[in-house]
Amino acid sequence: MNIYYFANQIYQLSYAWPLYNEIGGSFLVRKYKTLLKFKRYLRGSVKSGNAASLGTPAVERRKLRHVSDLSGIILSQSNSRIHNDPARLKTVFIGHGTGDKKYGGKANTLESYQYLFISGPKHMEKLKDARLDIPEKRLVNIGNLRFDEYLNNKNDRDALMDKMRIPMKNRTRKTVLYAPTWKWGNGTIKKYAKLFIKEITREHNLIIRPHHFDAHRLPGLKLWAAANGIKNVYFSNPNRIKTNDTMQDFLVSDVLISDTSSILYEYLVTGKPIVVASTDFSDLHNMPDKMNIMTIADFFDGSKSILDVVNRSLSGAENNSRYTEMLHNCFYFNDGKSVKRATEFVKGISRELQ
Repeated sequence: MNIYYFANQIYQLSYAWPLYNEIGGSFLVRKYKTLLKFKRYLRGSVKSGNAASLGTPAVERRKLRHVSDLSGIILSQSNSRIHNDPARLKTVFIGHGTGDKKYGGKANTLESYQYLFISGPKHMEKLKDARLDIPEKRLVNIGNLRFDEYLNNKNDRDALMDKMRIPMKNRTRKTVLYAPTWKWGNGTIKKYAKLFIKEITREHNLIIRPHHFDAHRLPGLKLWAAANGIKNVYFSNPNRIKTNDTMQDFLVSDVLISDTSSILYEYLVTGKPIVVASTDFSDLHNMPDKMNIMTIADFFDGSKSILDVVNRSLSGAENNSRYTEMLHNCFYFNDGKSVKRATEFVKGISRELQ
């Protein structure tokens, strides 16, 4: 059975990566630029005889209006309309995050998919708030595919710190992960990155993980930190979906700072504290308090020292249970078996096509 994964941007494919590692398949991208990034950042990731050139998974540039010849199953991480023959090619929407920002493009495009993988109650609230009418039989409760790696302890923290070149002497420090969104969502990287580098590194390690569309800022920030003699700052490129996976950054870190990124909710899987860098972006979904991180996180609005806010958040161990409670309010299962559920579903509909 042919299995395809589609995304508009390379970072979005990280949401398909856990499933690909289980059942295989090939990837479709819309632009030659994305295809080149795929070859660059996934070079050497496949060791078997099925590897494409440069040791990557099979990948092909395709416009979604030109897929009527394909048969099998296509799983999409992007809210894009697929012009398929539904009798030959089944469509499944996975998406790339379940935060408070509204769906990019036209939300009703999701109604064109034959199935949607649902990560949890928060996902359902987003569909409801977007006023989408999708029959229940097309909604498949899976949980968050990306959580399995974290929940099943597939990484070693010290090994990841070795890879990031965090010296052994600095591993007694706490590590702060700063992962802002981009301009859609009023991302804060231009406003706060240098401030955070200067202040947080006085006491803690700092990992800066920008949004894909701000990854081009990393070289400049590295040079600025070096020119100012600032150490204890590390950088994680979201395009490097094989070596800089989000869940790896979660494991290394002790606290998250973000703004309107969906990473605010994914970080709940860690049970660690969260700081929200306030923005004036308001085009967000309406969420019940039990699914709204703003009701339990600490906040930074620029009026106080970010170091003081981080330290207060780190000392607030009594809040950790609230993060765990919200995790279960937002996501189904959280048992490390979401990939297994997705695999069984994909195999089931593939049998229907045979």
